[in-house]
Amino acid sequence: MKKNFILALLVILVAVASCSFTNKSFDNDDKDKLLLDLITYVLERGHYEPKNLDDTFSSSVFDDFIDILDPTKRYFLESDVREFEKYRFMIDDEIKNTDITFFNVVYQRLMVRMNDAKEIYKEVLSEPFDFTLDETIDIDYSEQEFAANKKQLRERWRKQLKYNALAIFGNKVENRISEMIQNGDGEVSTDVIAFNEFPSSIDKAVTEQEARENVKENLDEYFDFIDDLERKDWFVQYINTIVDEFDPHTFYFAPEEKERFDIGMSGKFEGIGARLQKRPEGAKIVEIISGGPVWRDQSLEVGDEILKVGQEGEEPIDIVGMRLDDAIKLIKGPKGTVVDLTVRKVDGTIEKVSITRDVVELEESYAKSATIKSDDHEYGIINLPKFYVDFEDYTERNAATDVAKEVERLKNDGVEGIILDLRDNGGGSLKTVVEMAGLFIKDGPIVQVRSSGQRKEVHEDKDERIQWDGPLVILVNELSASASEILAAAMQDYKRAVVIGSKQTFGKGTVQNVIPLDNIVRSNEHGDLGAIKLTTQKFYRINGGSTQLEGVKSDIVVPDRYSYIDLGERDQENPLGWDKITPADYKVWDGYIDLEATVENSKKRMANNPQIKLIEENARWIKEQQDETVVSLNYDKFVTKEDEAKKRSDKFKSLRDYDSKLTFGSLRYETELFTQDSVLREKRDRWHKDLAKDVYVEEAVNVLKDLQLNNIKSTEGKLASANKD
Repeated sequence: MKKNFILALLVILVAVASCSFTNKSFDNDDKDKLLLDLITYVLERGHYEPKNLDDTFSSSVFDDFIDILDPTKRYFLESDVREFEKYRFMIDDEIKNTDITFFNVVYQRLMVRMNDAKEIYKEVLSEPFDFTLDETIDIDYSEQEFAANKKQLRERWRKQLKYNALAIFGNKVENRISEMIQNGDGEVSTDVIAFNEFPSSIDKAVTEQEARENVKENLDEYFDFIDDLERKDWFVQYINTIVDEFDPHTFYFAPEEKERFDIGMSGKFEGIGARLQKRPEGAKIVEIISGGPVWRDQSLEVGDEILKVGQEGEEPIDIVGMRLDDAIKLIKGPKGTVVDLTVRKVDGTIEKVSITRDVVELEESYAKSATIKSDDHEYGIINLPKFYVDFEDYTERNAATDVAKEVERLKNDGVEGIILDLRDNGGGSLKTVVEMAGLFIKDGPIVQVRSSGQRKEVHEDKDERIQWDGPLVILVNELSASASEILAAAMQDYKRAVVIGSKQTFGKGTVQNVIPLDNIVRSNEHGDLGAIKLTTQKFYRINGGSTQLEGVKSDIVVPDRYSYIDLGERDQENPLGWDKITPADYKVWDGYIDLEATVENSKKRMANNPQIKLIEENARWIKEQQDETVVSLNYDKFVTKEDEAKKRSDKFKSLRDYDSKLTFGSLRYETELFTQDSVLREKRDRWHKDLAKDVYVEEAVNVLKDLQLNNIKSTEGKLASANKD
């Protein structure tokens, strides 16, 4: 689960697909077997480091697939897994023969066990929990065995459900006590109250029942989602288990996933501009995207529920109970077309609303900038969430051209230095990062790329223009990956910028190509087959080193909340190894940077900064909390432990109250937009408030001041030397 969370935060480094495949005949009337055949062929022919399909590979697929389907070991029994064991060393042979027997056996048993689980949780939650018993639950499932029988499985469910209910019960009691204290009730205090000493106004039985009902509602919703999954969705999981054995970033996209990937990379889609959530009553609008058709039309609001969807001039289709993905397919459509929505408004009335679809831009995906006032100086900061691009039309909006615009706007505003914030930026387009790096140097190599068994290619900036030649700082953290690492590494190798942040970045040094599978099959009766994101190359710094596993080491290391948590590439399954190649021919920037003095000054400031010390302490505490996996299910012990954690957590709340004394503002073009877009104004105000509390940005500004001072001293030194000559 941790791995899936981390990889979801990353984009990838995408290059234009350059793999070539011979015209093999793929004749199979079974779509699943066709997919397996296709993907195996592409992996063997195109992957940077193909794996041998042998018994070792088979055993890994076996373990990983079971783990993906049942990570908490609450579905399969020990006897199920024993039954599956006969396939442990047969999966490689099945793959070669396009046989999916192992998948079918496991999938069919999973469906049975999930139906069993529904009965178990309903039965367990029909009876009260005793929170006075002294028992525990271990929430580190990785080391646990599968349940030996159904009685043991039920007990495992009982403990998990009791744990969930206990947390809800504790919150309800805490909220009730807080209300009583606010109302001046002398019967209670702020201290932890033992279970047997609850005030008479708190009905333990009723509160416990409410907690169980909340748990049941959550599980009902979860299994409603599970019931929406089709066999093909589970087969995609199996395919990706096979694919993942090659490396963490090779991935099969089912058609719907490919569409979501494209939206994520381009930051835009065609539709109505609303985020939806499946509810029993229909598709509920949970967010209206600023600038989209719904936002402009103002006929829908958050909380409205879409009941039916009709295309212009056609009978509407009832979407109540429909899979959310299928409902969204009906609602989305080409720009300029009309969709008719039957909607239950927040006030309960039913209305028919017609919306003209348009291109919807996800503003939060794009680069944004702000000015920073510090004493009599002004600096600029550019936040870049990802290296976005429209693969179908590079001339459309992309990260490189947007950052260039923001740099120009900040220059025109007279800033004395720029901070480029790449924290949490998981990567994106290779082309955009090469172009972006060129904004800050005259010309020269940016990154080296090598395919398996091939000579290296050097990607260069050939434009001699420098858009920004002033002081530059790049902010990174453990989730800065791929394209972010290319940019940070290039600026570091040129000594063009100071990199501030975590000890190292994520450590993803590979390049992926997205290959539509339809392009490989001559004729296909199964419709869209999706695409495979395939690791085809490694990239290297211009100094010859790889960022794979090692990441980019910050010039100035600043602790953060992730400092002691395993997040990087080295903590993923099946990563490619580190290596190096010959360096490219490049000249170090001959500008202003006295790196040693700048780093030394920064270290002195941080050593005396209590905020930095508190962040370090917080990071250690988070690691401690993560390592504690045995939890008491006794109310008194549970709330005592929670109270201790809360008191320690309260100590770190001051991190959110920090005031850097810096003033942040929007550029003129943006303030003009605020008159028509109050949502954008609110988003920017919130961002500016967060920046004012950000000690990393504060230190980046201090470093910019040092660089600026070094530049002045350097210039004065050169002038004095020239006059002397």
